[in-house]
Amino acid sequence: MESFSLAYKSSKIHYNKTGNGERILFCLHGYGESCNSFDFTEKYIIADFTLIAIDFPFHGKTIWNEGLIFTPKDLSNIIDEIIHFLSLKNSKIYLLGFSMGGRVALNLFQINPGKIEKIILIAPDGLHINFWYWFATQNYLGNKLFHFTMQHPAWFFLLLAFSNKIKLVNQSIFKFANYYLHDKQVRIDLYNRWITMRKFKPDIKKVKKNIRDDNIQMRLLYGEYDRVIRYTNAKKFMLGIEAYCTLSIIDSGHQLLQEKNADVIVRLIKN
Repeated sequence: MESFSLAYKSSKIHYNKTGNGERILFCLHGYGESCNSFDFTEKYIIADFTLIAIDFPFHGKTIWNEGLIFTPKDLSNIIDEIIHFLSLKNSKIYLLGFSMGGRVALNLFQINPGKIEKIILIAPDGLHINFWYWFATQNYLGNKLFHFTMQHPAWFFLLLAFSNKIKLVNQSIFKFANYYLHDKQVRIDLYNRWITMRKFKPDIKKVKKNIRDDNIQMRLLYGEYDRVIRYTNAKKFMLGIEAYCTLSIIDSGHQLLQEKNADVIVRLIKN
């Protein structure tokens, strides 16, 4: 992988690039990860592809100086500038999004359907509205409570433990929340990242209409034992677009971006 830095407004966007093919595969990572999450694909990448993986604001090596706001239009502009720099402007784009990156990919496709050739989503966020994410990032009172909780989390730990005890919250979500809230810097990062990415909220009806209108192929990959993002959401999403969208479920949890799954990921990109 080659490492690059793109000047955008007053910020620096970091991304990795490998391959020199005419097809451009933009890789969009999950929460708390980076463009390096896709490094394992380098030796498997199809010959006619150029793979580009971007670090989101407050992730990886990207330096974000535009405040707590990053919009689909920002990302679209960044992608256009990268394509221009690499002299690949006549190519259509493939999108590969994992978890949070899936939500980003859906919104990017929503505003630029004519530029996208194919979408591969791996355990994607964004296929349905998560009430707690919406409440924390889109609602004024929810945002105030979210900010307070990141500064003073004790009450939330008690509520979470009680909810887990009475089985309102499953063990996977309980462990996931505790992991991301145990440290002050981790909580600061969580607040900054969630709020900054709040404008990525795809309209699923528009996404599905774009898929049908432009005959876009979409591939969905889920882990059978994923308790963070369940494949049942995909089955509902696919209604009405069955001719364009396939669903693959493999023996895994949420963390599907691993070399052992490289074959199935590459197959979904190709087919």
